Amino acid sequence: MSLKQHFELMAEYNRWMNERVYGAAGNLSKSALLEDRRAFFGSILGTLNHIVVGDTIWLKRFAAQPASAEPLREITELAAPKNLNQIIFEDLDELYSHRKWLDEKIIKWISGLTDSDLDFILSYQNTKGVPATKRFSSLIYHFFNHQTHHRGQVTT
Repeated sequence: MSLKQHFELMAEYNRWMNERVYGAAGNLSKSALLEDRRAFFGSILGTLNHIVVGDTIWLKRFAAQPASAEPLREITELAAPKNLNQIIFEDLDELYSHRKWLDEKIIKWISGLTDSDLDFILSYQNTKGVPATKRFSSLIYHFFNHQTHHRGQVTT
């Protein structure tokens, strides 16, 4: 399996797992969604919003990679998140609708990459403004692992 094929599998898994997590969250009361779970981002709703915030930040950075510019153009037009714990959507249905849109963008973007695109060296600034330079494939691994990490928090 090539690295690109692995990322395609991760993108599909990401969508599949999000469907299950949001399906389970949809069975909870509003108070259960907002209850402080003592996780990094407090509540289930807070954590699900954080995953969207993180995805948005990373996808905006990834758009600087030449082959990613057009597939991620709509992402670059989104407002930049103000902070990592920003609640973008207070309503779970609205958040899930946006999540599904993001998941489709991610799948389409990954499917358009080539193995050579994954060797690109991406320079960006982290959320504290510190410059960083890393191999694109390593950043994509981090991108998917970040989602998995926080979905795990939601499920516990």
